[in-house]
Amino acid sequence: MAAYAICVRDGQLLLARSPAPGGGFEWVLPGGGMEHGEDPYDTVVREVDEETGYVVEPAGLLGIDSSRRTFPRRFGRSVDHHGVRLVYEARIVGGELRYEANGSTDMAAWHPMDDVPELTRVSMVDKGLSLWRERPAAGRIHTAGK
Repeated sequence: MAAYAICVRDGQLLLARSPAPGGGFEWVLPGGGMEHGEDPYDTVVREVDEETGYVVEPAGLLGIDSSRRTFPRRFGRSVDHHGVRLVYEARIVGGELRYEANGSTDMAAWHPMDDVPELTRVSMVDKGLSLWRERPAAGRIHTAGK
């Protein structure tokens, strides 16, 4: 379980930068994994603060993204992973932009919405933006095969 924020201000999207598998970097939505017993609302507030320095107020739940994948492991075993990601729309209500120290991201920045398609980014950025733009009543974006 994880919770992420879509923070849009003055036509710009707040993103954090994370090391990419195999080298380089990719942009991600601020957010991350829930701690045991933590409410998702509190998760997104904590994670945005950790990764960007901002204090946010979630304005609403935009939707949920669910994925299931099998990852190979050693000795012929595999891991059946089911990820559930909640996406909130959030408003900045305090704090100042800063970079995370010793965490999963190394910087945060505002990006003009028109520039986002050109960024190296994880697919969750596009999924979150689709939820933000479309605001589907069912809380999920229809994808082929689902």
